[in-house]
Amino acid sequence: MNKNMISIERKFRPEIEGLRIIAALLVAIYHIWFGKVSGGVDVFFVVSGFLITTSIISTINKTGEFKFWPYISKLMKRLFPLAFIIILVILILSIFFLPSTIFDKTIKEVISSMFYYQNWQLAISNTDYLDANQMKSPLEHYWAMSIQGQFYIIWFLLFTGILFLIKKYNLSNGKRLVNVVLGVIFVASFAYSVYLTEVNQPLAYFITFTRVWEFALGGLLCINLSRIKISNFAAEIIGWIGLIGLILTGALFDVSTMFPGYIALWPMTCALLIILSGNKETKYGVKNFLSMPIMIKLGGVSFGIYLWHWVLLSFYKYNISETPGIISGVLIIALSIVLSFITTKYVEAPIRNAEFNKVAFKKIGIIALANIILIAALFSYNAYVKMSDDKELASKDYPGALAAISKGKIKENDPKPEFANVFDDLPESHLDDTNQGLKKSDLKIGTYGKKKNYKATIALVGSSHSEHWLGAVIEAAKENDYRVINITRSGTRFSTGYEDDSLKGQWVKNVENYLKKSNDIDLVLSHVTAADSNSDKIQQQMVDELLKVKTDYDINVMAIRDIPRYEFSVSEELEKSGEKETIKLMNKANNQQDESYWKKLAKTNKDLPKFDPTEYFKVNGEYRPTIGNIVVYRDMDHMTNTYSESFGPILSKEIKDVVKK
Repeated sequence: MNKNMISIERKFRPEIEGLRIIAALLVAIYHIWFGKVSGGVDVFFVVSGFLITTSIISTINKTGEFKFWPYISKLMKRLFPLAFIIILVILILSIFFLPSTIFDKTIKEVISSMFYYQNWQLAISNTDYLDANQMKSPLEHYWAMSIQGQFYIIWFLLFTGILFLIKKYNLSNGKRLVNVVLGVIFVASFAYSVYLTEVNQPLAYFITFTRVWEFALGGLLCINLSRIKISNFAAEIIGWIGLIGLILTGALFDVSTMFPGYIALWPMTCALLIILSGNKETKYGVKNFLSMPIMIKLGGVSFGIYLWHWVLLSFYKYNISETPGIISGVLIIALSIVLSFITTKYVEAPIRNAEFNKVAFKKIGIIALANIILIAALFSYNAYVKMSDDKELASKDYPGALAAISKGKIKENDPKPEFANVFDDLPESHLDDTNQGLKKSDLKIGTYGKKKNYKATIALVGSSHSEHWLGAVIEAAKENDYRVINITRSGTRFSTGYEDDSLKGQWVKNVENYLKKSNDIDLVLSHVTAADSNSDKIQQQMVDELLKVKTDYDINVMAIRDIPRYEFSVSEELEKSGEKETIKLMNKANNQQDESYWKKLAKTNKDLPKFDPTEYFKVNGEYRPTIGNIVVYRDMDHMTNTYSESFGPILSKEIKDVVKK
């Protein structure tokens, strides 16, 4: 058997170790001080593709075979110890320092991180309209590890197939076959990445298929690096260009919203130039800098630095300050380096270098078991807290919105819902999945209230800013024997402002057709302003759509003004900073930009029934995060369902007046 089935040059590349620590530090620096993404993770992917391809091909050339268990067990001993021990630390810290508002999110990400599908977990949550702005968990950075783990499985399958073809057809040039296969993967994945980044960037950022081309580029570089000839002068120039370009990636591009499409070629090209320059031994080349002993040593623990820095930064933000200063940021990086050296030396290295797999996997199993026990304990405790969260709505102790206009003093109680419940305190339509998500335009109709012998039917129509009124409408319906139907779609206003061929435009047309054919709807409610916009055009398009229902379909309508919106999660800020600081932040913000339009609407459409809830979000003229002992917001711009339900008596009168007319 030809032991050089796939001919490559294999030698230690010290500059790659230096490149790895540069990438890790860039990730940390941009996260800590700029709140941005640096492109450093993309470099990790290229380097991983380069190194694992080199390792696989060397194994094939040396043994003539490629077996799953030796391959995967080696990777598990390299990846699992650090990943699992840091998860264990996160779970312990969570007992004392994790905000309750993100507990459920964190537990989901702990489990998905342990089983290497966290990138898909994040892809789902970041494309969910109501989840996208939730505080980040201390494990969010594990998405890159999950992609890396999935990539290693893909590469095993890929090279198993390549080796099979080489042997079956006795190919003399295995390198050509590898180039063709990796080239096809590179082109297909890159094209898909560009396409999906354009149409759904939050999904594209995290899923595996839009990132495989980055690993494939590393593989292609491994196969062809020795054949690329450049002069010493060119090597010196391109190496420094690559390093400077890489450092500036996060400054030049908004990586978090533009990647991983064609813009990702920038850090990829920079990494390629750096590695290519390492082909030459030059006096002033970047290789000399990246190959310094300290850089090689730090490069060896770069994986740990990447994992530790985000954990430290997250808990710092939760408990000390949202914006680390210079000194605190430097301390976070320094502590990340120290912890990385310690855990690498005393946890990862002993397991990776264990003479017998049985010993290594026994140690990994102990850490994994400790994680599972802690997950179960924390989950059980949180479930107990949720079950004990007894809501007493609109009572003398928990009047909610009624307290905003009450002249008497309300006795203070612990606010409801508990912080552990706030984020999931959703309207029924979101819990029973009758809210239409962003992917389709068909209608999902939710029916609530009295379903037989009802006196009237109330339809709630619009985006999530209509949907969060469902609790109030259902409570109002109970007093009047009404039926309630919910027709909502996340992120989609009931408006004339969409193109007919867009998903949002199609959904609006479907709602119109439904209302037109229905002969059993007495009132349509919809929000007609967007508090985060001062555009009269946007507001008027919503009013026009609602008036169309009245004039064309002869159905009574009521226009609801949008509630105040914020650029931060009110519930998370309340838990983190307390009531007084949150009140300051809320009243400092310009949170109702629709003020002038609402005043115009009152003058120009006097006959249009309207409901302005603004006064119910203030106490004594001051915006509050809790009113009547109920937490008002579940995030930055949606009511908790508990607070919405407290509007029942208020909205009951408003609706009854319109229905009677």
